Amino acid sequence: MGSIEENIDLESDEEIPFRSSQATDKLQNFHFETPQTILEPSISSSWASFRLRNSLIRSIYIVLIKAKINVLLPFGPLAILLHYLTGKHGWVFFFTLLGITPLAERLGYATEQLAFFTGPTVGGLLNATFGNATEMIISIYALNHGMIRVVQQSLLGSILSNMLLVLGCAFFTGGIIHYKKVQLFNKAAALVNSSLLLMAVMGLLFPAVLHFTHTEVVFGKSELSLSRFSSCIMLVAYASYLFFQLKSQPNLYNVIDDDRECIVEESKDEEAPEITMWEAIGWLFILTLWVSILSGYLVDAIQGASDSWNMPVSFISVILLPIVGNAAEHASAIMFAMKDKLDITLGVAIGSSTQISMFVIPFCVVIGWFMGQPMDLNFQLFETATLFITVLVVAFMLQDGTSNYFKGLMLILSYLIVAASFFVHVDKANDDD
Repeated sequence: MGSIEENIDLESDEEIPFRSSQATDKLQNFHFETPQTILEPSISSSWASFRLRNSLIRSIYIVLIKAKINVLLPFGPLAILLHYLTGKHGWVFFFTLLGITPLAERLGYATEQLAFFTGPTVGGLLNATFGNATEMIISIYALNHGMIRVVQQSLLGSILSNMLLVLGCAFFTGGIIHYKKVQLFNKAAALVNSSLLLMAVMGLLFPAVLHFTHTEVVFGKSELSLSRFSSCIMLVAYASYLFFQLKSQPNLYNVIDDDRECIVEESKDEEAPEITMWEAIGWLFILTLWVSILSGYLVDAIQGASDSWNMPVSFISVILLPIVGNAAEHASAIMFAMKDKLDITLGVAIGSSTQISMFVIPFCVVIGWFMGQPMDLNFQLFETATLFITVLVVAFMLQDGTSNYFKGLMLILSYLIVAASFFVHVDKANDDD
């Protein structure tokens, strides 16, 4: 009977709270816990390093390998090698253009990923800052070397390219694919951007007119003072525009579509961050650094490329350089037009032109002020007249809120006229410098 009672005591753990078997279990648990506590930090650290390594590999794949345009990335190091081995400026310029093109697109991608974590207000400021980071980096480097005309003409070319070529290709492809229907976009938002572009034209027009009519109070200084004052005003106007767009009147920029709920559901499913916030910040830093390095070789090779190709510097600055900065805008604008989302297309093409004219150009004037460079808003009469006519043409195209392939074709043909004009244009200001 004693053995039976012992077995019963061993099996009934809940009835008898204090037993010798529990003491032995505690002792056994104590002996087994000691090595477990020693092993836990090493296991957790190895697991953390494993996850970090996988996250880093995945981030590299998404940013540097996944996009098809990244096949152009090796041309950047190749351009640097050609610069030191051959000194052929034409090939260095061409390969640097190819190498910077995917970097500009990836900068836009990293900015979009970071905007997921910052909210709409900070995201709008990020887009204003990094959306045209390539143009800003090239402009600041050229400013530092006193190449003011290259800065002016490259920024002007970015505006012309976005408004005529990018928007024209988007309208044309969208109209061909959706030829059975009339494509619509938000007319009110387009008119606000057109008004800002006209204000930018006014800011560029008055210093040029003041210079060429010789009506300055102090020759050479009044024009520069007016440009710096107007640049500060334009920056204030652009900041007010961001507040108006993001906070005060966000309903003005709602998407026009008959099936708006479906678009919202699709955007919720499609739009999700692919990389973390700190990865996006890290990639912004790395890509900006690499763009700044290549921009130095690009700017240094402009004059040599002009001589070797027998091509005007103004044509290279206005037509060829903007291809680099507008590669991302070009691809995304056409893609959204093919999906019949013209409001996003206008936000990409016209919005980028507004950023350059109302933010990047005045910002470069202020930066040149601090650098001691006489960067002004006098873009010369030929360039200013070209911008004025372009803004008028695009404003008339957007006033009815509809799009078709014929409008796109007219914008593309207008850009070809502009390109041909700069190919035969001799920049007197550049020759004087």
